[in-house]
Amino acid sequence: MHAEKHPKGWNEIKTNDSWAIFKIMGEFVNGYEKLSAIGPCISVFGSARTPEDHPYYKLAVEVAKELSEAGYGVITGGGPGIMEAGNRGAHLNGGTSVGLNIELPFEKQNNPYIDEDKSLNFDYFFVRKVMFVKYSQGFVVMPGGFGTLDELFEAMTLIQTAKIASFPIILVGTEFWSGLMDWIKTTMLQAGNISEKDLDLVHLVDTPEEVVDIVDAFYRGHMLSPNF
Repeated sequence: MHAEKHPKGWNEIKTNDSWAIFKIMGEFVNGYEKLSAIGPCISVFGSARTPEDHPYYKLAVEVAKELSEAGYGVITGGGPGIMEAGNRGAHLNGGTSVGLNIELPFEKQNNPYIDEDKSLNFDYFFVRKVMFVKYSQGFVVMPGGFGTLDELFEAMTLIQTAKIASFPIILVGTEFWSGLMDWIKTTMLQAGNISEKDLDLVHLVDTPEEVVDIVDAFYRGHMLSPNF
């Protein structure tokens, strides 16, 4: 019987995969240590491609301002577009401004509105996503693309399956989100793939005041702390 042949360097690749575990662990440890002391924060999501003069950018700035005025810090993905707007609103209002940064084609550099001691860099999407959920008291979801939808549906799934405690998920922009919500109600629900109560996982609003009202109402009478 002939010995099994492997491509040149296969064992080296396998070894590198194993060592990656330590890099992943390092990202988790660094994230946990830095974010465990930030206080109550809301994650703001949205497109990295939204320009500064776009109404949704301006709306995201105002949402972040209102959140910081109400005593909440703001966490974003640290990039441009809506993320920059979220950090900008918090920064302009003297609030906590956190950036969970990752290098992507449309996000070449971190935005300048992140607190210097609250800027974290990640190589792994899944580690970064854990940080968003673990250290947020709510998700504010502005118009965005695949990444925004990824964060939205992951949070909905985790709450739906009781893997994490419930927190507010707020879609901002009726014009943008109403088509998705209509499809969820008329197609997904009617097909029996979700239950009626799952529709209560998200709120659809248009103003910064509505965002703060929903978050405040959810936590009224509760002692706010990170989700761990």
